[in-house]
Amino acid sequence: MTTAASLPEDTHGPWQSLIDLRRYDRSPALAGAEERAVRELGLRNLRRQRYHDPDAPQWADISRLTRPLQDVNASFDVPPTEHVRRALNDAVAVMLLRCADEGRAYWDWDSEEWLRFLGHNHRAFQGQVPDWTGGAVRPALCGYAYHLAGFIGFNRLGHFDRLALAGRVFGRHLVEAEIGQVRTVLTGWGYQYGQDHDKGVPSVMSQLFLLNRSPHTSDLTTAFFDHVRREDLLTDGGTRVLFAVQRAVAALGHCEAPALRSGAERAGHAGVPPMWGEWVERWTATTTMTHRSRLHSRAALLKAGRWVADQQPEAADPATWTRQTCAAWIAAVDRMTIGDYVVRTSSFQERLGQPLQAESKAGLVRAVRVFFRDIQDWEWLPRRFDPQRALALPRSINALIGPRPRVIADDVWAKLLWAGLNLEAHDVPRGKAGPVYPVELVRAVTLTWLFSGQRSNEIARLRLGCVRWQHDGDPVVGNSTQILARDAVCLLDVPAHKTGTAFTKPVDPLLGQAITIWQVLRPSQPKRTDKRTGEQVDFLFSYRARAVSSGYINSTIIPMLCRKAGVPAVDARGSITSHRARSTIASQLYNAKEAMTLFELQAWLGHRSPESTQHYAKISPNTLTKAYEDAGYFARNVRTIEVLVDRDAVTSGAAAAGEPWQHYDLGHGYCTYTFFEQCQHRMACARCDFYSPKDSTRAQLLEAKDNLQRMAVSIPLTEDEQAALTDGQTAIDQLLSRLADTPTPAGPTPRQITAPGTAQLLPIVGVRQGKATQA
Repeated sequence: MTTAASLPEDTHGPWQSLIDLRRYDRSPALAGAEERAVRELGLRNLRRQRYHDPDAPQWADISRLTRPLQDVNASFDVPPTEHVRRALNDAVAVMLLRCADEGRAYWDWDSEEWLRFLGHNHRAFQGQVPDWTGGAVRPALCGYAYHLAGFIGFNRLGHFDRLALAGRVFGRHLVEAEIGQVRTVLTGWGYQYGQDHDKGVPSVMSQLFLLNRSPHTSDLTTAFFDHVRREDLLTDGGTRVLFAVQRAVAALGHCEAPALRSGAERAGHAGVPPMWGEWVERWTATTTMTHRSRLHSRAALLKAGRWVADQQPEAADPATWTRQTCAAWIAAVDRMTIGDYVVRTSSFQERLGQPLQAESKAGLVRAVRVFFRDIQDWEWLPRRFDPQRALALPRSINALIGPRPRVIADDVWAKLLWAGLNLEAHDVPRGKAGPVYPVELVRAVTLTWLFSGQRSNEIARLRLGCVRWQHDGDPVVGNSTQILARDAVCLLDVPAHKTGTAFTKPVDPLLGQAITIWQVLRPSQPKRTDKRTGEQVDFLFSYRARAVSSGYINSTIIPMLCRKAGVPAVDARGSITSHRARSTIASQLYNAKEAMTLFELQAWLGHRSPESTQHYAKISPNTLTKAYEDAGYFARNVRTIEVLVDRDAVTSGAAAAGEPWQHYDLGHGYCTYTFFEQCQHRMACARCDFYSPKDSTRAQLLEAKDNLQRMAVSIPLTEDEQAALTDGQTAIDQLLSRLADTPTPAGPTPRQITAPGTAQLLPIVGVRQGKATQA
């Protein structure tokens, strides 16, 4: 028999099993003598306890059953302790008793029989074996199944130590060395290992070795990883760790890196007619859209395919689509609700049944329109209708679509800024094994969102070394903290984006310092493909060989800041999202005391057109209020003048006899006409009988009275009167000319009264008035 000491230790040579099945008699039937021998030996002999008889003749009758089991025991890399020896003897006894009960040798058991024997979990196993069977017996039986029957269904055995089993089968030192290579790569990328509870990678690697029947990492091929993933052969949460393991194996040069598939990429063909699905995949493989747009369009086309299967089964072939089919599709989209014709609804359970937003409807119609436009232009199908007309977006939907940047209120934004600037380690969200990302990375992402005014996709795609410093117009050499703390300018390099090419913009030094700190601590990461440009780049916000998702700000950063700042995540304008910060920052820069011009703001935001910038540069209420007050809207349309009420004339009854008692102060005199607000000459007084100049004796006597009550009345102005007050002498002359033949309240016209060529304008009490020429 082979001993554990003779196990191969070469981690580079191919691994060969020490169990050669060709050496054994693998007859499936159990001979009568074999079954009698097992019964006659009894438990003491079968378990090889202290007083067993090793020379009993029955051992010879069952040698073809015991020899393979003893060879497997000898091949196990286990410590030579008395406890282990007893466990292996008990495992052999259990196997022999099972064969006697079944009436068949274990060579005849298939995978399902082995699975029933080993049990779906440890409790199920203990329920069908003798009470004296210890916990170390089941791993030995798993080794028998692996070596003698090729059993690999360990993912169906519940929870047990697969690392120990792999070490027992292949050798502990060999398994540990191979796993060590992978863990070294992952640790260099930022994965945290060494904790007692962290057994994810060793467990998954052990399962992979057992499934591949080789303990060498170099034997883990791309096809094998695809097979494991497709057949779901891992357990204990192994699927989540498998992605990281394959990336590490790829970094070692043994396989291809796994593709990171988004939800749109994983959208399956469930419910989609096969022919429609084939056309969609063909179009997806040919279109030159950006990666993200291509995936969104594919998901929309698959949704249209499910609608076809449900409502228009005869239209499963795009060649059969007509204008009537297009009209039916647009009508269906207009009435569609959230959750219709989708595969998974777990992400929007609370919104199921609500109407689709206009933008979502437009996206569905646009995807089908572009699909038919392309396959007709590429001459895959004959042109039966014009997609631009037959699949045009209805006005009722199009009218609801437009730029809607939503500014965050100044007080809420100030609290979010405070929360970001005072971010602590305990504020960072934690997973089961600790923080998902280091606090330095989270702080850098947070300040980038708060200060850069960039889209979330642009933040996620920032590259290593994107921050540069200048002092007095010259680049800062080295890392002079004195210069950086004093008056250095921080420049941020923004990658190619939605509306333009790469550009550079100034940002607050606080942002630059946070990014610099993260760059120092950032573990070395493999280059990844920028899906917008196709370049292999070093993403700044990358950890554990994965770039931070563009949705990380919405899903994690904003809720974290809202909790710390004590503000709700939803305000009157809707949820606080990553893009709202861009509008908020742009509006504050546009309304600052030393405000940016529209074209400067356009360059800072990276817009291709100033029209886009206008949607973001919202005038603040304070700025708008000041401008409104300066415009003097009320003063232009309504003027306030002072009225003197002669209470003596009222109380004495003289007013009832026709004595003037109400005097309108015109500045240059008083008007006693009771219906002054209706007089057409009020802003250019013709000095009729109701007029008393201030230099007259009558006016002086009026002002000398003690019992006068002063009041103010508002007089609405006509357009000519507004012009006379605000537009200067020319307007005054035009007003006087127009009123020359208009009768005054006393009867005569100004021409008959022989009024002067110019007249003094009415001064407005309590309201700032423009320049006016007085008569």
